[in-house]
Amino acid sequence: MKAIDITTPIPELEAYLSTNSWLNSGEKIESVEQPGEGNMNVVIRVKTNERSFILKQSRPYVQKFQQILAPLGRIAVEKNFYQVVRENAVSAHMPKVIGYDSVENLLLLEDLGHCEDMTIIYNNRAIAAAHLDRLVFILGLIHRTEVNNNFPENLQMRFLNHKHIFVLPFSEDSDMNLDEIQEGLQELSMAFKSSKTIKSVVDQIGEKYLSPGNTLIHGDYYPGSWMTEADNLYIIDPEFGFPGFPEFDLGVMAAHIIMATGKKSYLNRIHSIYQGEADKKLIGQVAGIEIARRIIGLAQLPMERTLKEKAKLLKKARKLILAQ
Repeated sequence: MKAIDITTPIPELEAYLSTNSWLNSGEKIESVEQPGEGNMNVVIRVKTNERSFILKQSRPYVQKFQQILAPLGRIAVEKNFYQVVRENAVSAHMPKVIGYDSVENLLLLEDLGHCEDMTIIYNNRAIAAAHLDRLVFILGLIHRTEVNNNFPENLQMRFLNHKHIFVLPFSEDSDMNLDEIQEGLQELSMAFKSSKTIKSVVDQIGEKYLSPGNTLIHGDYYPGSWMTEADNLYIIDPEFGFPGFPEFDLGVMAAHIIMATGKKSYLNRIHSIYQGEADKKLIGQVAGIEIARRIIGLAQLPMERTLKEKAKLLKKARKLILAQ
């Protein structure tokens, strides 16, 4: 596999792109830059004398946590996802595929411009009503997209995600010392890790996550995948996508808005404006699991909160998980 990144010499990158007929006659690369911090993959922006585009390549590990192995085929899932929604209105909110190299696990995408992701909502402790409405609307479009049996099951990525969402954060045997993240967090986590009732619900929903479904889901619908540019809103990084259950995306979304704002009432709003069938209790349970794993798991967020605030969020998470 030919590894391409920000350090690849421009003549070498130009030759590779030309070999794949991805550069026009006379088109030359002027610069290469990193558009943002990629969590899963290597991502670079290529600027030529005519345009700019995004080049994305998967590695056999998670780019941000290179000790964690991850399937190379995730880039094929992302390509499939973009192709499936191509004829759908949601395509206006996603980058277009310019090229794909299955041998090098590399995807060439439209450059959406200098977007900002929406992780700023954590520090702002608020989300604009218009953004929330649009995000729920876009999710409805994704979920109503018809997928045939050829769409990848994406099981290897689901196994990876399952471990970090449903298993490790709730394991008493975890060797992760949460006090290294924030003093007192380890003790705070024990109420979750030692609860058989919580584990029982988490295990059930974890099994559902690994089971076949019939709704195309994004699989990682959180502020790091929501991009804004002027009045435009885009969704990126569907490499965790698969035919699953809609409440997973809705629950993850609700979790991050609850964490950002501290208000559980957003769950009701999301459920009421969503255009589709969804079980509110299940959305809440997924939201509770996501809140917990983001506070007491490995995948920490760029979110400054006191221990007291985290305790309040975990209390909300517990109520959501154990809702009758």
